[in-house]
Amino acid sequence: MERAVTALSALVGKGGVLVLSGAGISTESGIPDYRGPSGMRRNAQPMTYQTFTRDPVARRRYWARSHLGWRTIARAAPNAGHNAVGRLQRLGLLTGIVTQNVDGLHQAGGADEVVELHGALDRVVCLDCGERTARAELDARLVAANVGYAAEAGGINPDGDVDLTDEQAAGFVVVDCRGCGGMLKPDVVFFGENVPAPRVQHCFDLVERSAALLVLGSSLTVMSGRRFVVRAAKSGLPIAIVNQGPTRGDPLAAILIDAPLGAVLAKVAWDLR
Repeated sequence: MERAVTALSALVGKGGVLVLSGAGISTESGIPDYRGPSGMRRNAQPMTYQTFTRDPVARRRYWARSHLGWRTIARAAPNAGHNAVGRLQRLGLLTGIVTQNVDGLHQAGGADEVVELHGALDRVVCLDCGERTARAELDARLVAANVGYAAEAGGINPDGDVDLTDEQAAGFVVVDCRGCGGMLKPDVVFFGENVPAPRVQHCFDLVERSAALLVLGSSLTVMSGRRFVVRAAKSGLPIAIVNQGPTRGDPLAAILIDAPLGAVLAKVAWDLR
């Protein structure tokens, strides 16, 4: 592995690197990923856009679970991997950072102009009027609407919600948009929902402006992120992948490192001056 890390340092040191990150970069901050090192999907079943918008009972259950779980996301601190990416950006070695994560930890680790491919949990959007508000504001409204509500949460899930039984969620009160009374939703892309086309195009543009692609903590199982790896390969860019476990991009990679991301990225970032 030492030889691969040295090769990664040499590649990143040339600059022009686009970072594509996934849930695996945040596991060291206490947020689980979808598959784990084995590549097997965890049991958590993500909410789909269709179910959220059409089923009031499922929507209430989602908000009860998310209300309890989002505090874990809000309290999470950036780890050595996030800090390393922030340092690489400050050194002028990155053309951009595209993340599939919704936790905001790249920004907390010192990065800016991060493309949040799937949105962010710290914002809420009204599906009727389109107004976006801070999640902290909604949290305060939900606390006020659910005085006396108590439920013992299970483990945190990758989407920032927790495990609750239907009985535990049944007494939860959901609130609507203050402006128009419309349906509120976290400003994230649910399963069954498309990433906005301009955002996708911006990411493709970043690939075309880059000299290399560095994939961090993503199994590249879904096309949402894998399409940028495919584009990079077609454009002749060298691809490096640091992940715990196999990825669907492995056959396209010039450098593969299967190891905890924090230690690897810290070594790369702080070896470069």
